[in-house]
Amino acid sequence: MSGLTETNLKRLAGTRSFERGLGYLDAVAGVEVGDGWVTASVHGTERYEVELTLDGPGGPAGECDCPYGLEGNFCKHLVALGLTVLAQRESLPRQRKAARKRAQNLDGWLSALSKDELLALLKEQIDEDRQLQRRLELRAASTRGDLAVVRSRIRDLLDIGPFAQYGYVGYADARAYAAQARQAVSAIRELTGTGRADDAITLAREAMTLLAEAMESVDDSDGWLGEIGTGLADAHLDACRAARPDPEELARWLVGHALSDIDDGLTDIDPLDYEDVLGEEGMAVLRKSAVEAWQGNRRGWAEKRLMERVAKAGGDIDAVIAVHAAHLSPNGHTHLVIARELDTARRSDEALRWAERGIRETRDLSAIDTALVDYLCERYAMTDRLADAIAVRRDHFGACRTLAAYQQLRAAARAADCWPAERAGALVLLRADAEQRQQGWYSGPVLVDALLDDKDLDTAWEAATRTGAHDRQWLTLADQLRATRPADALSVYLRLAEPLTKQTGNPVYEQLVALLLSIRDCHRRLGTEDEFAVHVATLRTAQKRKRNLMRLMDEHGL
Repeated sequence: MSGLTETNLKRLAGTRSFERGLGYLDAVAGVEVGDGWVTASVHGTERYEVELTLDGPGGPAGECDCPYGLEGNFCKHLVALGLTVLAQRESLPRQRKAARKRAQNLDGWLSALSKDELLALLKEQIDEDRQLQRRLELRAASTRGDLAVVRSRIRDLLDIGPFAQYGYVGYADARAYAAQARQAVSAIRELTGTGRADDAITLAREAMTLLAEAMESVDDSDGWLGEIGTGLADAHLDACRAARPDPEELARWLVGHALSDIDDGLTDIDPLDYEDVLGEEGMAVLRKSAVEAWQGNRRGWAEKRLMERVAKAGGDIDAVIAVHAAHLSPNGHTHLVIARELDTARRSDEALRWAERGIRETRDLSAIDTALVDYLCERYAMTDRLADAIAVRRDHFGACRTLAAYQQLRAAARAADCWPAERAGALVLLRADAEQRQQGWYSGPVLVDALLDDKDLDTAWEAATRTGAHDRQWLTLADQLRATRPADALSVYLRLAEPLTKQTGNPVYEQLVALLLSIRDCHRRLGTEDEFAVHVATLRTAQKRKRNLMRLMDEHGL
């Protein structure tokens, strides 16, 4: 209990969840204290069941069946329960002692019962709890190896019928359906545990198909069925390890499953996880089947992914390259993937050639994967091929004319101590673009941004005046030139403030006040404070109904 503190709750949950948990203290109900745990229901969007472990090996921990809690997070509902427990910390030791005593008494009583008395008690519970009855019936059938009964029961468990309205299981019922379907995984594991692993393999595969079919008619927003799919995959692998099925048949099934449209990643079985079961014989069939599937459909995503995984596992880098090279993307991305694979294989010369090929084969450099440009330029820089790096950056900038491309060209040229010449050529292109924009032919004044980024403020002002600029650029210019050109900055601030006086809303008022503060600074620099006072008085008269604006102006002394 010593580890349960507000500090630890905040550490486990994070500040945001902890603060949200404060609002759920009144939503905690049905608190039950055990020896080392506390459970409760917390009413949020739905009613969630929460369990807090008090003396875990790493301190307090907890579980909640809300969506956030199911992802393994210490949620706001757990915070609320933890704070509730802390509020009654004085009585908690007594409650834990009483719980421990009750558990001991129960164990003693059960141990003293005869077999017949225990059976009678269990039958009584079965009569009162139909879910318990169904679970035990399934477990009994699994233990007996009654495959027909288990198969029939698994089909019932995965049937959406009892939960579906108009043939579809909505979000509100998905959790209950998943809780039932989860019993199918337990039944299959029970078969393996009782020496019927061959049957477990068969039923696991059938259950995967049934679950995939059900998935199409279930709102699985919270990922319940994905967890069950993973459970079926694990149960299938465990059964295969126990039964050691025919490796060739298993390899062919794994390939077929990986390429099937039915599963659609629900179970996410990786054939390479079965390497210890397949052995050399099965792995040979797996590789052969993967190659045949890929050769039959080189553009298929599943075929490509399987072939790539198998080739990588076998250390066949040339096969990996062949998979990617069969369908090269037009923007150079695939060339970059191949180059990185070759780098990993320590074949750097080939990697460089693939990167260069990617640049050559990209028809539109404005649409190229910029990561490929970065990769190639980094390789050139590492080998002192600075002129080649500048040439690539220059061509890329010439094609896309963005601020980022300009900055990258500048960095490359400065490394080679030739930026003034490269800058002159780049600015020629940007000025031409700006002139075209002024005539309605081009869309973005990158020229002003580039000059601002160069800290060439006077030239940037001239460019904005001559070819136009966005309001964002004008504001940046005014802020940076206010100290040396207050009159010019003032004209910008006044123009930007005017349309805001016709709008409402707190964000607008905050922008307007920020501009007024800048306007005041300009007037102070110009020695025209009286003119500013008149401006503010006029504005207050015109805007007096906007109480939030008036309050904000008061706070800033306007």
